[in-house]
Amino acid sequence: MHNESSTPVTQLLVRWRAGDPEALEALMPLVYDELRRLAHHYLRQERSDHTLQSTALVHEAYLRLTGNAPPQWQSRAHFFGIAAHLMRQILVEHARSRGTAKRGGNAPRLALDESLAMPQTSGVDVIALDRALQALSELDAQQGRIVELRFFAGLTIEDTSEVLGVSPATVKRDWTTARAWLFRAMTGEAQV
Repeated sequence: MHNESSTPVTQLLVRWRAGDPEALEALMPLVYDELRRLAHHYLRQERSDHTLQSTALVHEAYLRLTGNAPPQWQSRAHFFGIAAHLMRQILVEHARSRGTAKRGGNAPRLALDESLAMPQTSGVDVIALDRALQALSELDAQQGRIVELRFFAGLTIEDTSEVLGVSPATVKRDWTTARAWLFRAMTGEAQV
């Protein structure tokens, strides 16, 4: 992520924020595949009858990204961090709107893969994951953000460090702690 400010994506984000509508048109083809990868990552372990597809998730996130005044983009990593947060919100809203919040319902399931050191086979429902991340964020906002950026956005330690403005060593330490806490919360070993 060295010299991130000189990347075409970052330059287009800055131009878009400054009000250049052509910058958004040029930006979307550059980020669309990465947004689809993020969406696919979220949905790959869903039930086969799940009604939300990765294309719809990307389009909804795109509408939300472009519907309001764009934030002060710091970098490409910052953009994808915001996109990941929006996709998480969309998944939770979708699960709730389908009435899946009830215990025993057919909540959309996401596998918490090796990036969180959790068993792939157990999967976790989106609402429970969101609730656990909210609880973690109340205890330690930075750790909650690190989980969101690393797990949902797929950002590297270095990218996460840049977005949060902390050292890579801090991200590594907090990531380890947050994974352990989240594992306990998601397996019922902690009160969430």
